[in-house]
Amino acid sequence: MLDVAALDHAREMLLGRALAVLAAWALLNLLVGGTLLRQADRRFAPYYFHGMNVGWGLVNTVLACWGILRLRFTSPPGLRLAELVAEQLHNENLFLLNTGLDVAYLMTGFYLRALAAVLGQANAPRLHGFGGALWVQGGFLLVFDAVVWSLLHWQGRAWIPLI
Repeated sequence: MLDVAALDHAREMLLGRALAVLAAWALLNLLVGGTLLRQADRRFAPYYFHGMNVGWGLVNTVLACWGILRLRFTSPPGLRLAELVAEQLHNENLFLLNTGLDVAYLMTGFYLRALAAVLGQANAPRLHGFGGALWVQGGFLLVFDAVVWSLLHWQGRAWIPLI
């Protein structure tokens, strides 16, 4: 007998662990970035780097909290395998889309840093700092989203014989 509730629970646990990692990353950005931002001078790139990391920390905190609040601790009654597979595919597609966005963040970081070199002194510290922060955030999120997508996909592939 197929235990759809157990499959759903395993999927929710995987998502919960992933969201905990995202929440820890967000907290790290808020604490470290906030501390270093207060010590940085606005005239130099580290000020903008740490400021951007604090901003990313806020956004990631909201996303992690929203995701954690949406987690189910028990499966809804009458959950069918088709509904579970649809939710699984939705999550896989979401993390795959985010992986593509992460590549865009990295490329934007390269663009901003190249632009800083071309424009000269006026905006260079801001562009340089923002570009570096996009490298850090985009790099972490690229690895995070790709790993979570891989884990979800691996988990979902195990269900194929059950369908």
